This record gives sequence, C-alpha cells and structure tokens, in this order.
Amino acid sequence: MQVTFYVLAEQSAAASTGSQANELTPAPAHFALACQLCAQLYRAKQRVFVYTADQQSAELLDELLWQFEPDSFVPHNLAGEGPQRGAPVEIGWQAPKTSRQVLINLADQVPDFARRFNQIIEFVPAEPTLKAQARERYKQYRQAGILPETITAD
Repeated sequence: MQVTFYVLAEQSAAASTGSQANELTPAPAHFALACQLCAQLYRAKQRVFVYTADQQSAELLDELLWQFEPDSFVPHNLAGEGPQRGAPVEIGWQAPKTSRQVLINLADQVPDFARRFNQIIEFVPAEPTLKAQARERYKQYRQAGILPETITAD
C-alpha cells in the first residue's frame, strides 16, 4: 500500500483556486487539489473513491467537480447514485461498496477500510487544526508499518 500526503502551502489556504461552494463559503484548498488529483487519476484510468467526513462535504466536492471546464470533465457520482458499478470517481461519507484502486481521504481520520486500497492520498492543510489531524493520520500509518511519502503541493 502506498500512502502520499500532499502538504499545502500557507498561501493556498487563503486563496483556494477561486472555486466556490456557494456565494458565502469558499472551497477548502485541499478540496480543490483533490479535484485536480481526481482528474489526473481519471485520465490515468484509475478508479477512485473520495471519502469525506459527512454528506455536506461529499456534496461540496461533487459540486466542485461539476464546475470543472467541459474539456476537463471528470465522470463522478455520489455513492449510491449513477451507474451500477459507479462512475470512475465515486464520492461518499460511508465505506465504499465497490472495489477501487485509489482512496482520496478528505476526512479527519484514517477510515477503517483504508487497507482495501492500493494507493491512499491524504492532505496536510495549512490551517493548524487540520494540520494537527493530518499529523495524527501520518502517525497511524507509521504505526501500521507504512512509511508515507510527502509531496509539497504548489
């Protein structure tokens, strides 16, 4: 199993690509990066499950993916919607029902089902509380005998 943590820069926390969930709430920077990674993984023919902490976060990510440019469209659906085996990118706040290669974790804890995936993508947002939660997840992987890779996100 391969685990990669994307470390977000301080300025990306303030300017999160301009995408908006609605007029009042800007999208978190790590959600915007998750969307970009979904697009890359889709083009690489990988099946992805994006795990969120709750239904509201899942719906936010779904909306962000719909806002991509038409030539960058990422076929996706919320868990339980869409085709029988799901779209190439599935978003959910509960354990996935289908097998996929890649897990993008947007929740604050390592999900119990994480070992079912070949590749796990995590984020280290700049916001102090979220950064502390990411450190705890990193420790959990290390305790499980996995040495996560870190990448600085631009």
